[in-house]
Amino acid sequence: MNSNASPSADALARLAAIIESRLPARGGDAETSYVARLLHKGPDSFLKKIGEEATEVVMAAKDADHGGDKQKVVYEVADLWFHSMIALAHYGLSPLDVVAELERREGTSGIEEKALRKAKAREASND
Repeated sequence: MNSNASPSADALARLAAIIESRLPARGGDAETSYVARLLHKGPDSFLKKIGEEATEVVMAAKDADHGGDKQKVVYEVADLWFHSMIALAHYGLSPLDVVAELERREGTSGIEEKALRKAKAREASND
């Protein structure tokens, strides 16, 4: 990371590096590392965790809407991001790939972007 990166970007880069070091190909030990264990079990294992964490984000947000602790939303989103970063590492991707995609979308209306995706999907299905 460059020296102009925010502390948040540095934290994501450090976490990504730790997660990548737990990949089976890099000698991640499933006996001593939660991340290595998920990666060793394969995609179904960490994808299930992503689904569980996404549901917990929704539940925490619903609770916050009714007076619950908003900090729980942050806690659950952190879990979701963490497990999503495991998936990124498994597929040879990094948080920077996600940031690049968000930057690509910057300035594009969400409605317009969704319509473009639907049009591309229709074109692909007609081929």
